[in-house]
Amino acid sequence: MAQAPHPQSGSPLPFADRIHGVTITHVWRWLALGWADYRRSGWVSAAYGGVFAAGGIFITFGLAWLGWPYLITPMIGGFLLIGPLLALGLYAISRAHAQGRPIGLIQALLAWRANTFHIMTAGLVLMLVVMIWARLSIVLFAIFLPYQSMSVDSFLAQSLTPAGISFTLFMLVLGAGFAALVFVTCVVSLPMMLDQKVDIFSAALMSVLAVVRNPAPMALWAMIIVAVIGLGILPLFLGLVVALPVIGHASWHAYGDLIAPPPAN
Repeated sequence: MAQAPHPQSGSPLPFADRIHGVTITHVWRWLALGWADYRRSGWVSAAYGGVFAAGGIFITFGLAWLGWPYLITPMIGGFLLIGPLLALGLYAISRAHAQGRPIGLIQALLAWRANTFHIMTAGLVLMLVVMIWARLSIVLFAIFLPYQSMSVDSFLAQSLTPAGISFTLFMLVLGAGFAALVFVTCVVSLPMMLDQKVDIFSAALMSVLAVVRNPAPMALWAMIIVAVIGLGILPLFLGLVVALPVIGHASWHAYGDLIAPPPAN
């Protein structure tokens, strides 16, 4: 049984008294609870994941058909960056389960309406991050491989050259930096905006504080998210039918363990 988390006290930082400490054990518990919620939801969670799997397939083949295959990898990276937003309906499903009430697929897809302004603002910020990531990918390709066309064949031909290896390593480091920024600011902020209807700035601050207080468990949780979603993307996005819902449900339980409820008025 996981040890009950304890709130932090005595810190001058705002909201610090609402941040719980967690252990590595909690991380595995979140994953188990996510799987339990997936099974409990029946077809709803699978259909929710299927919507985004279909979107990934459509975007990938659409870019290839338009002759822009060089954008496929940045878009897959962008998919990981906006993951917390895509999982919003899954948080709503887990919350409904905890409250003992039913919820359908349409209600889950419209979960953003619970806190429209701030959730839409978070979505716009994440989309901006994805756009910056995609633009940087193109610029860096031109810098490292200036005389190559932006095609899959061209990149594969150069992948084992010093320039190709340098480009790949630099992109991995840059992508990890973008992913870390999004994780730190969003790991609990989107569930919190759905549940407590707080503003984006307060939610992001509490997300940062939760990560700072629990560096080892949150680092493990970040690696699990990347691994599970990455495995879900590999088989033509079809694995997202399971991977995205399980991580989304688990993220709801992570939020519940990390953040204390707001004080009663």
